[in-house]
Amino acid sequence: MTGTLVLAGTPIGDVADAPPRLAAELAAADVIAAEDTRRLRRLTQALEVQPTGRIVSYFEGNEAARTPELADALSGGARVLLVTDAGMPSVSDPGYRLVAAAVERDIKVTAVPGPSAVLTALAVSGLPVDRFCFEGFLPRKAGERLSRLRDVADERRTLVYFEAPHRLDDTLAAMAEVFGADRRAAVCRELTKTYEEVRRGGLGELAAWAAEGVRGEITVVVEGAPESGPGELDAAELVRRVRVREEAGERRKEAIAAVAADAGLPKREVFDAVVAAKNAERDAGRGAPGTA
Repeated sequence: MTGTLVLAGTPIGDVADAPPRLAAELAAADVIAAEDTRRLRRLTQALEVQPTGRIVSYFEGNEAARTPELADALSGGARVLLVTDAGMPSVSDPGYRLVAAAVERDIKVTAVPGPSAVLTALAVSGLPVDRFCFEGFLPRKAGERLSRLRDVADERRTLVYFEAPHRLDDTLAAMAEVFGADRRAAVCRELTKTYEEVRRGGLGELAAWAAEGVRGEITVVVEGAPESGPGELDAAELVRRVRVREEAGERRKEAIAAVAADAGLPKREVFDAVVAAKNAERDAGRGAPGTA
């Protein structure tokens, strides 16, 4: 008889949001694997629960090493409860390795649904939520961050990101560069907590706001690329899209062809826009006529 792996959602801010089943699972589990055992202790105290099972840490630094141990416990019939600091395990948090190991051993995996920063941010963002994709945390290095953003520059679904407060201004500035300064977005800060704030606006405007300094846990929701028909994109937007593709490694010829196909335009029209922009930049570099 094998055990059961239970993935339990925990509050992202307000402890009153804890799902009713969470307390019962905390009390009944044979093993509780927690991202931070100190936070787990605070949570159990708030819920007035006294765990009876063994408590172990399970975080990014020991996830790979501890997964076999927990998988063996599951194979031996234990009920293992996995909790992270906030939200659902496996969603930009530890958990995927253990789920994969349990599935490989044909062990039952179930969940206690709970609060999610991704869904909460989407719901309050004011942006389309019928189709979305979650991108997690962007790379810390500027070049890698830009490359990742260029990969989704033409993504039409709403995009959701997590970000650290001290990197938010750089991230929003990079998004404005790749997606366009006017692309709508929402910065959701400290969701469900006392100082919850949702700041909405264009990416350029939000980047300027974040440059003053922002604190707390951050979720960023960004509007997807517009669905434009033939003739609806101006020359500047066509040039921007070509440059994004070039910076991602495409040759100019292929980038122009791809942008033209996406926009439903002749390749010549996109090519002419790129050449005109290049000539304008060259003339600006030489200085205005009559100046020396």
